[in-house]
Amino acid sequence: MSSPDVRLDAAALAQLAQDIKQWGRELGFADVAITDVDLAAYRPHLERWIANHYHGTMDYMARHGALRVEPQSLVPDTLRVICVRMDYALTTTNSLAPLSEPHMAYISRYARGRDYHKLIRKRLQKLADRIEESSGPFGYRAFVDSAPVLERALAEKAGLGWIGKNTMLINRQAGSWFFLAELFTDLPLPVDAPTTAHCGSCTACLDICPTQAFVGPNVLDARRCISYLTIELREAIPVELRPLMGNRVFGCDDCQLICPWNKFTRVSEEDDFRPRHGLDAAQLTELFLWSEEEFLRCTEGSTIRRIGYDCWLRNLAVALGNAPTTAPVLAALHARADHPSVMVREHVVWALQQHGEKTRQATR
Repeated sequence: MSSPDVRLDAAALAQLAQDIKQWGRELGFADVAITDVDLAAYRPHLERWIANHYHGTMDYMARHGALRVEPQSLVPDTLRVICVRMDYALTTTNSLAPLSEPHMAYISRYARGRDYHKLIRKRLQKLADRIEESSGPFGYRAFVDSAPVLERALAEKAGLGWIGKNTMLINRQAGSWFFLAELFTDLPLPVDAPTTAHCGSCTACLDICPTQAFVGPNVLDARRCISYLTIELREAIPVELRPLMGNRVFGCDDCQLICPWNKFTRVSEEDDFRPRHGLDAAQLTELFLWSEEEFLRCTEGSTIRRIGYDCWLRNLAVALGNAPTTAPVLAALHARADHPSVMVREHVVWALQQHGEKTRQATR
């Protein structure tokens, strides 16, 4: 980072902080807040989580663990972190009903539209440009879920909400349907005060988890989390967890759908977050029969593409195994019984067995 050309006094920095928040709102961010880089209080929790191997195959969590609690080591000379949040919900309704429609594919709300990373990164760059116009050259780096950044901890310290029992950041006025991003900077801006936690005695999120992935309040065993299983895991999904996944094929929203604070959900006006290719109401059989070319075309510009075609089919095969037995379901599964991927074939075999069909093991 490079230091600002002009030394700003305390009054100027205070005004700049207020301006930054205003400019951020004008750029579409729901909230902007500022914090320092001291995350020492979060280190023990992260270290225990990694020591218990709750990160599963996400080796990068352990490999870059120290950087997550040392922002100044990740980006030297960082003094402050400008934290932003952007709402992505398109409805104030938080219904579990779609999870009771076994022929339909459930895709997490955040992934139904265009990939949020580019949109938010562009907005952060515009914010940085605006700051530079006012303060002169300054050091900064933008992050949108793109580096070892403990974003929820930073956002909690900045006062954007509190980390709830479901490990999501919860905002008292907006619930939890929002993205987080950060602008690391060497500007010594005044910091905002954190808020207090308001989960109280509620355990709705812990109780509803289909796979019982929560070890306790604020502690998630990713190895049992459906979001991890359908997005991060690149291997076979553990057999004992497959029946618990229902029709969830990319991510899981249960712990947010049930959260009482999401009655305050804010509806996003961003067109990029609107569902594409009918991914908010698609039939499992329809998606399972997409060719790889169709998958790539329909997920272009989508965060779904990152899991790849084989994992997409793996997830759908599990959901089809959990669906009621019908001719279309069986026909779709048989159509993929000889898929080139051993992993896909294994999950198709399992799905067919769930429907009472005897199949040869997919070992070749």
